[in-house]
Amino acid sequence: MTAGEFHDLLLARADTFGITVSVETAERLRAYFEILAHWNRRINLTSLPLEPPTEQSVDRLFIEPIAASSFVGGSASMWFDLGSGGGSPAIPLNFVRPAERLAMVESRERKAAFLREAIRELELSNAEVIETRIESLVEQDGQASTADLVTVRAVRLSASLFSHLDSLLKIGGQAILFGTAPQRLDLPKGLEIQHVEPPLVVLRRTGV
Repeated sequence: MTAGEFHDLLLARADTFGITVSVETAERLRAYFEILAHWNRRINLTSLPLEPPTEQSVDRLFIEPIAASSFVGGSASMWFDLGSGGGSPAIPLNFVRPAERLAMVESRERKAAFLREAIRELELSNAEVIETRIESLVEQDGQASTADLVTVRAVRLSASLFSHLDSLLKIGGQAILFGTAPQRLDLPKGLEIQHVEPPLVVLRRTGV
């Protein structure tokens, strides 16, 4: 797929969802797509078709993260993306709503290597990779109550995950879940549903 064909597909899908994508953001997304497609030939970063990308691939990997930017309240000092894998939603969302610090949490060595290369190639000066399990962030790395924002995709929803979200987030902090049906959520008292717009669910830590 040529750069022009990628731009045309991206902008067409954005228009379908009523989203505006700037020329600069479209170019950065294209650069990210090229890195992702290159690495996906060697390791399984995503099961979505990339060569060529389908409308579903563009929607899931690029459009959904950009759409989620409108639900991020204020500027985030600390943002954790859990189970970062192929870098979406973190990298596209970071293009339009960068935090002071973005930590992409990935326990698998080869995927963490990809993320580090993407950070280098895309010159994401605010981003880093933490190569650890989600559980270790709070239990071992002292990150409790430090996050303004947590994003999650393709991580199994469980009482344990929600407990970790509650522990990571500051009071008033947000968690954005991608591809989640709200009826599946069994939230602890410290988290409340702030917004639901499938496939996104936005949670807020209340401190209760």
